[in-house]
Amino acid sequence: MEFSAKKSDILRELNLTQGVVEKKTTIPILSNLLLEATGETLRISATDLELGVRCGCLAKIKKEGSGTIPAKRLLEIIRSLPDAEVRFKVLENHWVQVTCERSSFKLVGMAKDSFPVLPAAPKSLASIPAAVFASMVERTIFAISSEESRYTLNGALLILKPESVTMVATDGHRLALVEQKAAVKGLSNELRLLIPKKAMAELGRLLAEGAEDAVVELGKDESHLFFSLGQRVLLARMLQGQFPNYEAVLPRENNRFVELDKEAVSAAIRRVALLADERSRAIRLQLEKGKLEIFSSSGEFGEAHEVLDAGYEGEPLQIGFDYQYLLDFLSVTGRADKIRAELKDEQSAGQFRPLGDNNFEYRYVVMPMRI
Repeated sequence: MEFSAKKSDILRELNLTQGVVEKKTTIPILSNLLLEATGETLRISATDLELGVRCGCLAKIKKEGSGTIPAKRLLEIIRSLPDAEVRFKVLENHWVQVTCERSSFKLVGMAKDSFPVLPAAPKSLASIPAAVFASMVERTIFAISSEESRYTLNGALLILKPESVTMVATDGHRLALVEQKAAVKGLSNELRLLIPKKAMAELGRLLAEGAEDAVVELGKDESHLFFSLGQRVLLARMLQGQFPNYEAVLPRENNRFVELDKEAVSAAIRRVALLADERSRAIRLQLEKGKLEIFSSSGEFGEAHEVLDAGYEGEPLQIGFDYQYLLDFLSVTGRADKIRAELKDEQSAGQFRPLGDNNFEYRYVVMPMRI
């Protein structure tokens, strides 16, 4: 194999593979990339056996072929090179030579036959606008559980209907639900997919690289989900099991409402959180007529207190929350200037919604803390 390509093109594709490459592996080949040069295209593949990615770029192919190369070292080398043409050549014993202007490197590769075969993407089941998908990933990924024992909570549930897209994630303490009207092409019935957390993170990276009018093609086989964006394909091993009935935990009797300025409440929470207990991350919200007070205290650091004007007319209420849970929500509310808090009492889950952005319906449910 021998080819050359622009540094910027190779670097862009290599960046997409780094989250998939296995960092701490007992299988050395998984820390390598598979490079395949055919026609006028360089194809790059990476996998950790749970996730896989295939991408590529234009290249001048002198000799077709394939080879594997250490992913992390290759990325570091390409980053360090001047913005010029980069040449690759496979040598004896699977070594790969990389040259650019006056720089030359020889990397120890491995036999390409030991690289896992990535399944080909099946026929697309549905296609949705990449911008819609990206916004949903951003607004739900932080609510996915990281506890391995709660297996079905280790992913987000994607619900596709011909005219709408819904994504929901929960870790048992909070729930993020986003719904958007969008034309889902190729779909006649409802389709439900459980997307693993690591796949969600890589999808976010992949979608950020796509054009504004790009479309994601979704497919699946018996054990994998496939997400295709142009020439790039992300595949993920399917999560088995049933996602919990999230509709049962959505509050229906929260009758105390207050609308708040998003930037003001976000800044106030950040300040008060500086003296919150580091383990519990608890803050107390106290609603009274015309104002919201935010408190924190820590035996180690002290106490903090801030008052905000609020158009609240209901009965006084005190409720505790994990401040990080609130900040996670406030950071992804998009163009909304205000948020609406819907509360019932100090022992019931609070529901938060952004106001002023009609592109999507976003509900964020948080369990309270005892304070």
